[in-house]
Amino acid sequence: MKSRALTRGGTIAAAFVGAAALLGFHLIGALVLFAFFVPSVALSKLPHPHPERLRDIDKQGARDAWQVLANGGVAAAAGAIAFFIPHAHAIAAAAFVGAFAAASADTWGTEIGMRFGTNVRSILTFRADASGLSGGVTTLGTLAEIAGALVVAASAAIFALAPLAAGAIGGVVGAFADSYLGASAQERRYCETCARACESDPHACGAVTALVRGIPSFRNDAVNFSATLVGAMTSVAVFAFGARYFP
Repeated sequence: MKSRALTRGGTIAAAFVGAAALLGFHLIGALVLFAFFVPSVALSKLPHPHPERLRDIDKQGARDAWQVLANGGVAAAAGAIAFFIPHAHAIAAAAFVGAFAAASADTWGTEIGMRFGTNVRSILTFRADASGLSGGVTTLGTLAEIAGALVVAASAAIFALAPLAAGAIGGVVGAFADSYLGASAQERRYCETCARACESDPHACGAVTALVRGIPSFRNDAVNFSATLVGAMTSVAVFAFGARYFP
């Protein structure tokens, strides 16, 4: 049986995000949503050279409702604002694109970086870090983040939903915020049984893990939501700057 991209709850949450995109930005909003979702699912299906490392990452497999809302909740809120407050449409559109560009950048960077990236470094200390865990960056993963942000930003810019620069910069800044929060605030745990750093409790082996750093219960979903919020705010700031100085 083929694995599903979404759980039942994830499907309901995705329908909510999609409805908000359609209400606020019509078919262009749906296009931006697909520019994020389709490549993200495709990248997650790529074979992993070290599948055993996936055991250390929080929430693998089909995306649940919390994961969907962590990546799409900010964009959905922007869609609702555009629908209910029409005079805020331009600002809401910039936030919408920036949020999805950040989610796309993070997904591309994670999926490509942990499969093909080498010389993983902590974004905080630049010391060697565990492959696949939050807060680690690679050169290839960083380039993938830029590409992921550009794909979403370009899908919006083609139809004049939001400027390319606003979406792209918002996406890249949001992805870096994700890595920073992953290294500084997200839970990092340790499994004594497997002698491995991980992000889940219990570990995939079933053993209880110990918190070694980060804020208790601040996990990947919270990091992703925060990153998309940063991406949205950055995109709005770039849009406002451009409108003010380059009308």
